[in-house]
Amino acid sequence: MPSTVLLIDDNAIQAATRQTILKRAGYFVIPVLNPQRALEQFQANDFPSPIDLVITDHVMPGMTGADFVRELRKAHADLPVLVISGMEEAQDEYRDLNVTFRLKPLLPDYLLASVDRMLHGVQS
Repeated sequence: MPSTVLLIDDNAIQAATRQTILKRAGYFVIPVLNPQRALEQFQANDFPSPIDLVITDHVMPGMTGADFVRELRKAHADLPVLVISGMEEAQDEYRDLNVTFRLKPLLPDYLLASVDRMLHGVQS
């Protein structure tokens, strides 16, 4: 059974691109364009399979990635989270939230290496 990745990004083009990259690598990807909706789905256990990894953008309308992770951590303290942002200074907002932070642009090979390492301990 492939690992399930929840992909949260309000930019539909970036979400679709990352989804394609991850699906081609064999992951089952659930895209969500709104972090608040993703939290609601977590609370309702409304995903087709258990989430193994969350990938989130930082800047999104209504809720930042950091706000999303803070809420997520209340019920899912150990779920692996990869944050992708174009703002290096945003990394400070994730201190003590147990995330992996990567800067945009994140090339496909680096995206896959980060995901593999987080899920399987594979070194890149």
